[in-house]
Amino acid sequence: MGKFRKKPVVIEAEQLIERTEIKTPEGVMVGNPGDWLITGVAGERYPCRDDIFRATYEEVE
Repeated sequence: MGKFRKKPVVIEAEQLIERTEIKTPEGVMVGNPGDWLITGVAGERYPCRDDIFRATYEEVE
């Protein structure tokens, strides 16, 4: 079995300040205050918990 790494990709994200329901291809997901709302490369939007976001992404300029 081989090892793989995610390709570097730039996403847009904003931190949520209130509970938010987001329609996704998988159904309605809920983002809570402190979570991040991510917009992926294909325009899809989904929430991500803060701890997972910070472990996965770093800010770019």
